[in-house]
Amino acid sequence: MRQEFVADMTENNNNLNLTDGGSGDNRFRFPAWANYMVPAGVLLAIGILTYIPVLLTLGFSARTTDVGYQPVQPVPFSHKVHAGTLGMDCRYCHSTVEKTAFAAIPPTQVCMNCHAAIKSESELLSPVRDSYSDGEPVSWIKVHDLPDFVYFNHSAHINKGVGCATCHGRIDEMEEVRQSEPISMSWCLECHRQPERHLRPREEVTNMSWVTGAAGEELKSRYQVQSTEYLTSCTTCHR
Repeated sequence: MRQEFVADMTENNNNLNLTDGGSGDNRFRFPAWANYMVPAGVLLAIGILTYIPVLLTLGFSARTTDVGYQPVQPVPFSHKVHAGTLGMDCRYCHSTVEKTAFAAIPPTQVCMNCHAAIKSESELLSPVRDSYSDGEPVSWIKVHDLPDFVYFNHSAHINKGVGCATCHGRIDEMEEVRQSEPISMSWCLECHRQPERHLRPREEVTNMSWVTGAAGEELKSRYQVQSTEYLTSCTTCHR
C-alpha cells in the first residue's frame, strides 16, 4: 500500500511539472515589449494635454472665427466700385465717423442721391427703391460687431490719425465687405502699445493706399495721443 501511494505522488508531481513548465511557478509573464507601455503612455498623455489647448486656442481665436466673415447683404453694394473705381470718400456715406462713436450706416436717401438717376431701373437696387418708397430702412447686416462690453469710439481714432484701412482693410478692393482683421483684445492692444506705428495725417484717413511711415512720433505728439499707460488701461475700453 505504501509503495502504491508513493508511486501516485510521484506521478502527480511529474504531471504538475509538465503543466507549469517544470518550474512550479504558474504566474503570467508579460512580454518584453510591455516595458515600453508606461513611457509610451506618458508621452501620449503629454501630447494630448498639449494638443487640446493648442487646438482650442487656435480653433476659437478671432483670426479663425472672425477674419473672412462676409455676410450676404440685402443689396450687393460694391465698395470696390464706389470707394475704388469712383474714388468716393468713406465719409460721404459714413458721415458721422468724425463726430460720434459710430460710423453710421447711410440712410436710403444718401443712396438715392445718385441712384435716382444712375441705374435707377436696376433690379439689384429694388430693395433701395422699396425702402425709399415705404420709409423702411434696408436691413443691412453688420460686419464688424464688437461685444457690448467693449467701448469703441470711431471719432477718437479718426481724429488721432488712424486710417479706415487700419481696421477695415482695403475696402476699396472688396466687392462686398468682409472682416479682414480679428478686432480682438490682443489685436487692439498691439496698436495701443505703439500707436505711432499706425498714425497718418488726418487728411489721409480715408486714403486706402496710404503707407504709415517715420512721421508717427511727430503725429502722435501733434494730435496729443494719450500715453501707453492710458491706452492699455482696462477702463479705456471696458467702462
